[in-house]
Amino acid sequence: MLGYLIPAALLAAVCVLAVAPPMPTTSSPSHWTYTVGAFLANELPFVALFWFALWSAQAATGGDLTHPLGIAALAATGIGVTAVAVIARRGFGARSELRAALESTYGPAAAASMPATRRWWQIVLAPIPLRGRAVRRVANLSYGDAGRRNLLDVYHHRSRTGGPVLVYFHGGGFRSGHKNREGKPLLHRLAKRGWVCISANYRLAPQARFPDPLVDAKRALAWARRNAERYGGDPARIVVAGSSAGGHLATMCALTACAHGSSGDPEAVAPVAAISLYGFYGSPGADRSARSSPHDHVHPAAPPMFIAHGDLDTIVLVDDARRFARHLGSMSAQPVVYAELHGAHHGFDLFRSARCEAVVDAIEVFATQALAD
Repeated sequence: MLGYLIPAALLAAVCVLAVAPPMPTTSSPSHWTYTVGAFLANELPFVALFWFALWSAQAATGGDLTHPLGIAALAATGIGVTAVAVIARRGFGARSELRAALESTYGPAAAASMPATRRWWQIVLAPIPLRGRAVRRVANLSYGDAGRRNLLDVYHHRSRTGGPVLVYFHGGGFRSGHKNREGKPLLHRLAKRGWVCISANYRLAPQARFPDPLVDAKRALAWARRNAERYGGDPARIVVAGSSAGGHLATMCALTACAHGSSGDPEAVAPVAAISLYGFYGSPGADRSARSSPHDHVHPAAPPMFIAHGDLDTIVLVDDARRFARHLGSMSAQPVVYAELHGAHHGFDLFRSARCEAVVDAIEVFATQALAD
């Protein structure tokens, strides 16, 4: 019976944390609720529901539900299932939130072009992102001289050519992370649509210090421009994207491109648009005077930007994203789409969840608008 009570109680506790995590007062590179996996339960509620159902069925078959410990486990399961229902409702609600953000920026027609929903069976039964047969991955290509930290992967359609290029940077607080982790639902989807998608590593602390990661990010963009045609991409249409620390790099690349006069590098690339998912907008490291925050580089010629952030993010607080979106929107002559996702935590782009599928749909609409302008 303890084999039912303990896992059911632990999973129920994680699901409750996903619904209502204790919020910190400031942003930080980590938070204990993220470490215990609340963000996983938040994006995979149907996986949690499967385990609750399996454990309960096993206990019922064994006649354990009449025992006090079995009853306690069943009560914990009830709490967990209730939390799962709240999580699922919030996840599917992200689509209307993203539509509202698109409509406020581009108008009703753009919002209406976003699909009504994605297939339930994919979200429920196939949340692990798989690229599919139409997409080819070319792994571990070198774009710099920093060994494995200067490697990138290219995802491209096996037959289509001439599509835009997406360069994506992973998260990890500038201390960890890898090109094979976040963003795969986005990379796979766009590659299926004919884009050439690139996911790049970059140098990390403590071996590297800022601006080393930004230097690497700009080198990856330059590599993309030089090599896009080899994989069927259009080097004149490059979009930069990232999650968490990668969102910081994406916005910095967009705001400090050579067109703004801050690089001096003849190979520097000015992206036509930028995407930041649960991005960090502060200054990495202890030196706050090094102009290492995206706030330091906001200017009227900034490219169109898509920003999505969860209001329950315990690592980068939503107030930080709101502040940056307001600052950029007040200065930039180009559209700024800001979508605040109710119930979303950090790391909502790892799986093909209802929320992530909606975010990717919205990004497709944003990219279509940005590339058409």
